[in-house]
Amino acid sequence: MSFGICPLAVVPVRIEPSDKSEMVTQLLFGEGFEILDAQPKWTKVQLHWDGYMGWIDSNTIHTASFSDIDEEEKNFFYCNDISAIVNSSFGKQVITLGSSLPQLKKNKLKLGAEEFSFEGTALNSSAIEHTEISIEELAKKYLNAPYLWGGRSIWGIDCSGFTQLVYKMLGEKLRRDAYQQADQGMLVNFVDEAHTGDLAFFNNEDGKIIHVGMVLSKNRIIHASGRVRIDVLDHYGIYNQQKKSYSHQLRFIKRIL
Repeated sequence: MSFGICPLAVVPVRIEPSDKSEMVTQLLFGEGFEILDAQPKWTKVQLHWDGYMGWIDSNTIHTASFSDIDEEEKNFFYCNDISAIVNSSFGKQVITLGSSLPQLKKNKLKLGAEEFSFEGTALNSSAIEHTEISIEELAKKYLNAPYLWGGRSIWGIDCSGFTQLVYKMLGEKLRRDAYQQADQGMLVNFVDEAHTGDLAFFNNEDGKIIHVGMVLSKNRIIHASGRVRIDVLDHYGIYNQQKKSYSHQLRFIKRIL
């Protein structure tokens, strides 16, 4: 087996080995993967964090060992700024909120054999208390990020990418898609019993889970729909006060934390 780690701010992961293929998710700086099939132009990978598989441009790969990518889960340091700078022999580049910072010590980190200096604020998820205030403040960092199918960054994010990244920075693993996340956690019986950080899931007319958001206090929900926004949540679903109508039908609520 061989492994790699993402040395760039954002790398698209596609369903087929083609620039025209659908982007199903993204790798952020510092996130690791197993290499399943290496070709000159495209490489099939399986993401270490959530097991998702897809194709990335072979030019975006930085080789690493399993112990290198395993540090992503053991180190618990992430970029806590909307954007920050890393410097290396490659030069200076911008990374974004939620990027992994493996082996971070005194603003230095390593991706494989390459050393980077980090100019920004790091979040140590193992030191965060899961209070309503800390969870809400972290989620609100993504407010107004534009919606992007398959996106996982402040520059473009989808509903399950948003919840996955907030939970990542809280030190908890979520799977990638909304229907997969719906299988995690414990059921909350009523909306009035939901706590900040619980996940609310929504279905279409066929009963398929198509959307997820994070519950906030005072019957509010933060979710990615057009942009990351805060709306009203009740036992029917999400109520958009601007449009004076419901946008999503509630299926159930799960507690992960």
